[in-house]
Amino acid sequence: MGLSWQQGPLATHPVGRFLTPDPLPERLLYAEPLRRRLRVRFDGDWIADSEDVVLLHEPGRYPVAYFPEPAIEPAVLVRDGDWVVADTERPRVLYESGFAPRWYVPRGDVDPDALAPDDRQTFCPYKGLASYYDIGGRARAAWSYEEAWPEVDRISNFVSFEPDKVDVYLDGMRLALEPGQTVVPHGIDRGFDVDEVDRGFDVDEVFATT
Repeated sequence: MGLSWQQGPLATHPVGRFLTPDPLPERLLYAEPLRRRLRVRFDGDWIADSEDVVLLHEPGRYPVAYFPEPAIEPAVLVRDGDWVVADTERPRVLYESGFAPRWYVPRGDVDPDALAPDDRQTFCPYKGLASYYDIGGRARAAWSYEEAWPEVDRISNFVSFEPDKVDVYLDGMRLALEPGQTVVPHGIDRGFDVDEVDRGFDVDEVFATT
């Protein structure tokens, strides 16, 4: 009997129930080792072969078999939504007054093919001129201060990512967009035009008026 088929315990209309002292969660998943060899053939070629397959049962769905990645022929996988565009063990975190921390990745730890330069730029009087990048179909999902001001020079040419546009993980935990991470233009400190930066201005005066 399939757990999620017909009247099974994970089916849409089960006839029985689990005998447990505590209420079960509304959506219950069940995973089990298949305990047998499973192979996948596509267009005449064997593309997956493993004895360590895990079978996942979800409510209202057929069971799905999951293979270890090394058991899959690498040439047959086209990764898009789960494309790892950056992986680092040496990030830098920037703390700013009134804003949530931002994590910056060394450019050498970013897949250069993932970053499509965006034409628009913005200016921050505290950090300098920011360049933006599209990732896949996600517009302005990353940015970089290629030549940050001397006070924050340690993030120069590092890349940071928007956690609401791409998945960002820190020590295995997915980051979420926190209060303070969405910048709303306000006042002189956020109102500079990039052309004004090119024409030049007195930085000390800017800091004095913010």
